[in-house]
Amino acid sequence: METIAQEANATKMSLYRNFPSKDELVAEWLREHDARFWRNWEAMSLRHPDDPRKQLKAAFALLARHVSDPGARGCPMANAAVEITDNRHPARKVIEAHKGKLRARLAQLCRDVGADDPALLADELFLVMEGAQISIVLGVRGPARNVSRAADVLIDAHLRNK
Repeated sequence: METIAQEANATKMSLYRNFPSKDELVAEWLREHDARFWRNWEAMSLRHPDDPRKQLKAAFALLARHVSDPGARGCPMANAAVEITDNRHPARKVIEAHKGKLRARLAQLCRDVGADDPALLADELFLVMEGAQISIVLGVRGPARNVSRAADVLIDAHLRNK
């Protein structure tokens, strides 16, 4: 808690007054990350309001930039999920909601783009996203740099009759 207080330029007592537990503090940090993530996603989507294919491409281009950043440490939600395995932990619910919403958003875009099997394409794209994020955590940045290209290949394969 001391390190968190230092990073927040606050005292431990002020953190304890505002958060009933360390678990709740972690959950709140993840909620803030979730809100930032979706603000960025919405801004990206608004650049291509009527073109779901461009929205998908933009999402993976954004991810490619992120995983190419030498300071990037992967997905905070996935990183936290590795450490937080108790389903009753307040942060676990934030993580699961975030990943569920991401999968649902991908599925909607896959339906909108006219994929032959939108649920399958959404699953594949979700796995590519997660794989790119975790590979940089593991120190294997090369494959992650190709995340945008991998997504394009999958999308093209599902749209080959379009």
